[in-house]
Amino acid sequence: MSLILRSWQGATALLLCLAALASLPMLAADAPSPFGGGTAALIFVLVAGAALASFANMSAPLLATILFVCAHLAAWLLIGGLSGNEGKATSAFFLMIAAAWLLAWRCVTVLSGIRAKSRAADTFLRLLIPALFGAWILILWEAITRGAGIPFILLPPPSAIGARLAGSIPILWADMRQTIFKAVLFGYVVGCASGFVVAILADRVAFLRRGLLPIGNLVSALPIIGVAPIMVMWFGFDWQSKAAVVIIMTFFPMLVNTVAGLAAVGSMERDLMRSYASDYWQTLFKLRLPAAMPFIFNALKINSTLALIGAIVAEFFGTPIVGMGFRISTEIGRMNVDMVWAEIAVAAVVGSVFYGVVALGERATTFWHPSNRGG
Repeated sequence: MSLILRSWQGATALLLCLAALASLPMLAADAPSPFGGGTAALIFVLVAGAALASFANMSAPLLATILFVCAHLAAWLLIGGLSGNEGKATSAFFLMIAAAWLLAWRCVTVLSGIRAKSRAADTFLRLLIPALFGAWILILWEAITRGAGIPFILLPPPSAIGARLAGSIPILWADMRQTIFKAVLFGYVVGCASGFVVAILADRVAFLRRGLLPIGNLVSALPIIGVAPIMVMWFGFDWQSKAAVVIIMTFFPMLVNTVAGLAAVGSMERDLMRSYASDYWQTLFKLRLPAAMPFIFNALKINSTLALIGAIVAEFFGTPIVGMGFRISTEIGRMNVDMVWAEIAVAAVVGSVFYGVVALGERATTFWHPSNRGG
């Protein structure tokens, strides 16, 4: 029982293998290119062998390597067998995909328990574990959409999206340049900077603080689809109107978070600064702004996603014949769903990189904060 509890994923994978054996073949009888006997046997050997290895008393790196190789090789063989056989997968096929996924789960569990002895190894593990999570989302997506024959217009497989992405690099680059490098970056910088400056003024002037914060909460609740058409009417169809939407969306989160951060300093620290005869600006720059940095970076991280969403949605309401939002709305009307997903993938990658850059800046700036020292 203790062995099963130690690797319940391996035990479940073995049960799934037995169930798959009982329900062979893995493709329907009318499949044009069914699995060969050798290929099917190799898949079962890989999955069952890795499942049994998960119970063995071996080093964690060796076990993780065995699980990684067997799980991914089995998945590659299974998905490769779908070429020309889309929609012909049987229950045995999906049982084996589920078994391989459980082995990958066990691999991630083992990797998570490894204590790296060097900084390079720790960085490698930090990157590898989420990469495996993301890879298996794509593997399961590919296997389900192609194996079950899901209509392309409802959900294309990742392979089709990747092919469209690779074949549309000039279009995607032009769209990204219009949306990201013009509207998002300009609006993000102006919105965050103006929100920060106004927060300092609101902290200094009491009536601004009492008047602006309720308005900030009100404006933050305004829907983008209500603001975007107005900005297009005011600033035209080019990127300037999208930047205006981004400014509105990023201004008030920065304002509210900065004011909250400036107010987070305790009375004891303020009294200490007064005992040193510090004026308002000395207290602000040497005590209150450093203490408010976690709040400010929290606003910057929130705004990094809000800016991208705001610019893309704003392009639905009028834009030149370029831009990520324009491409999404146009291609969905033409039923080119793979192009829509390619734009979504680019937006997701850019948004993740944007957020990651801000997070790295936060770690470098607020290294003294307990949340960073604990990592």
